[in-house]
Order: sequence, then structure tokens, then C-alpha cells
Amino acid sequence: METIQLHDLHFKPFISSNAVASVVTKLAEEVYKDCKDLNPMFIAVLNGSFILAADFVRAYKGPCEISFVKLASYQGTSSTENIKQLVGLNENLEGRTVVILEDIVDTGNTLEELYRIFEDKKVKNLKIATLFLKPTVYQKKLKIDYVGENIEDKFIVGYGLDYDGLGRNLPAVYQLTTHNMTNIVLFGPPGAGKGTQADVLKEKYNLIHISTGDVFRYNIKNKTELGLLAKKYMDEGDLVPDEVTINMLKAEVEKNENAKGFIFDGFPRTESQAKALDEFLAKKGSQINGMVALEVPENLLVERLLERGKTSGRTDDTDEAKIRNRFNEYHTKTAILKDYYDKQGTYYGVNGVGSIEEITTRLSTVFDTL
Repeated sequence: METIQLHDLHFKPFISSNAVASVVTKLAEEVYKDCKDLNPMFIAVLNGSFILAADFVRAYKGPCEISFVKLASYQGTSSTENIKQLVGLNENLEGRTVVILEDIVDTGNTLEELYRIFEDKKVKNLKIATLFLKPTVYQKKLKIDYVGENIEDKFIVGYGLDYDGLGRNLPAVYQLTTHNMTNIVLFGPPGAGKGTQADVLKEKYNLIHISTGDVFRYNIKNKTELGLLAKKYMDEGDLVPDEVTINMLKAEVEKNENAKGFIFDGFPRTESQAKALDEFLAKKGSQINGMVALEVPENLLVERLLERGKTSGRTDDTDEAKIRNRFNEYHTKTAILKDYYDKQGTYYGVNGVGSIEEITTRLSTVFDTL
């Protein structure tokens, strides 16, 4: 069994097909001990439990019947009233022993709906059999009579379980995993040398360098949909919304689906952007491994920028007042990210004073731990 990808997420092997078959057999034997003389009616709730139901009834050694149903919603008498009903249940269940077959039980919300629906069916016994149970998530008081296996609270696919439509046909069960990527936020005030160091580190560690400035310039120059939208805001003197910026970053990441990881330079700039980046990477089974910040005294940075202004052609590098204003904005708006990543235990400060080689060595020491 190897790691697989479904849509944008990666999944690692969790339970082999042989192990799943053993759990199903054990589950069927336990139910048979209680129901062997009752000719039970098994109710399989689609779509997830169709594979379980087929294997379960083959493993069940006594007489039984099975019906496949679906839990559907319809609006009640008020616009906010959402009522559940079973679709496909035509059998008379009065006086019968009914066993609901579930592929997985986590919150138990579906079970509550099923119990409510069966209250007026006049069944003799209503039992629940589930292949998997997440005991740390299940908080309902409703009794679950038969459990194939308890599992941790991780997203799984396979053997009838899906992620956005895919994965049901997998004979084994897979668990969401963090894709083997190293993602670094390279951080620091104007003039700290992020761009220079990123060019060196991306080659050394085989990572993709994503500079927000470069991404903006590319999209605007090539008049992409996002570029035109960003330019519209910029021309009107407004800040480009986080949604536009993060969508540009997402597009860059998607272009490099098989990358070993990314160096994010110039993004995120705010806590809301950092949260958006975390959410995006989480959907890909990945995360930010560390925020690595170059720490340089402000007066030294002013000297650097003024010197750079002699050749850079940037007017904001030649005016000390403007430079100081940029630092003020950095400290009041962006430096708050240090606290955000520090709380996650992923903030790493690095002395940014010295030669390019010396600073690279210090950064490499941190990168090697990540």
C-alpha cells in the first residue's frame, strides 16, 4: 500500500483490505450471536455503507433481509425547518428486529435522526452496528450495540468512504496525512536580505521560492483575471483584499504540485493571511514548518536601504523619512505575526547581520531542523 492523492489531499495506508475483511467478519459474528433466531432486517444507509453491507451479509450466517435507504432532507412548514426522512424504505418493520449498518460513526448526528425516524415504525428492537467508531468525537447518549473497530479522529477514505466523491472503491482504508513537504515563511523587515537568502536557500534545499511581489507583477503584467482584479484595487488606491492575494499564492502552489516545499517571501503579512495560508495548506495535507525571521537593527537597515537607493532606482530607498515610515508599518502591522507563529512553536529568529555566507549558514542551521 502506498500513499495516494484524491483531489488536493494526500492519504497514507491505514487499514489493509485483509484487516478490514477481518473486522467485518468479527462484526457479523457478534450480531449473529444476538440475532440468529430473529431474522433481522439490516438497514444500510447510502452511500457510505454499500460495500460494508455487501460483505457483512455474506459473512452473516443466519437468515436475514436487507434494505438500502438514503437519509434525505426537506423543508418543513417554516423556512428554517429542516426535516430528515428515509428514502427507499418500503418494508413493514412492525415487530421486527432492525439493525442499522453504518460505515463510520463520529458525531452521532445521523444516528439521532435515524432513531427519531424509527420511533414511529413500531420495531421490536433497534440496534446499531458500525464498522468504525471515533470514540473521542462521539458524545451522544444513544447506545451503539456493535463496533467493529475504534479509530482516532482522523479523516479516512476507502471501503465506501469518500473525499468529495472519490475513494469509495478503494479496498483498503487510508488516512489523511501531511504531505512530505517543507514550507517556510521567510520573514524580516525591508532591507533584511530575504530575497538574496531565498535565492540561495531554494537551490540548497530544492524548494520553490514564492515572492509575493514577483507573483503580483507577473499577474498584472500578463493581465490574468486575478492580476486585473488586483490592479483595479491598486489603481483606486485601495489595499488588495486578502482573498485576491491568497488566490494568487494558491495558483503558484498548484503549479508546483510535486514540489518538496516552498519558501514564502512577503506573505503572509497579517494574521488573517497567515490563517488563510494555514487553512489552504491543511487541505493539501501540509503545513507551515517554520517562520524564519532575519533580525537586523533598524539603524543598520536604514543605512543599507539608503545605499541600495543609489543603484536600485527606487525613490522610497533614497528618502530616510519614507524608509522609517516603512519600518513603522512593518512593526505595527506585520511583526504581530511573530506572536502568531511563536504561539505555534514555529518561530525562529536568526541574526541577520554579517556577510551573505554567514547569514546563509545561520539560516541553514534552522532549515536543517525543519
